[in-house]
Amino acid sequence: MSARVRILGIDPGSQNTGFGVVDVDGLRTVAVRWGSIRTRGEHSARLRSIFSELGDIVRELEPAEIAIESVFLHRNADSALKLGQARAAALCATFHADLPVFEYAPRHIKKAVVGSGGAEKTQVQRMVRMMLGLREEIEPDAADALATALCHAHARLARATLAKAAEAS
Repeated sequence: MSARVRILGIDPGSQNTGFGVVDVDGLRTVAVRWGSIRTRGEHSARLRSIFSELGDIVRELEPAEIAIESVFLHRNADSALKLGQARAAALCATFHADLPVFEYAPRHIKKAVVGSGGAEKTQVQRMVRMMLGLREEIEPDAADALATALCHAHARLARATLAKAAEAS
């Protein structure tokens, strides 16, 4: 499993949707680009922005796989609905590229990157910077998106290792 794979990690949100692109080559992972799509206006305009901007990122950076944070339960039904719609807009923005999509629960992502499913955002930011060798500060949404991509990179490696072990036995 030494061929380079580009992964787009997405942290969906109706006001800020984080994205992070990493290249994985064996055990080496390099950050390519990250940021936040900041939306304004009515909810439909926000969804349009997420769809449009994320679609542009997919066309430009050509990831091979998508990793997205799954929706977690909110106490507020309206917030959960808006988050679900933002997540759908983000996913739909990738469909033109016909890429495999992998979903990870927020606790799973935090555990993969920090070692604790209950980690704070600042801990995720710090570990993402450390794991990718980045000096500059990373906004929380972008750090969460990079963490999602890193979580998927770890899962890919684990699946490849298990497949290799199964072949050998």
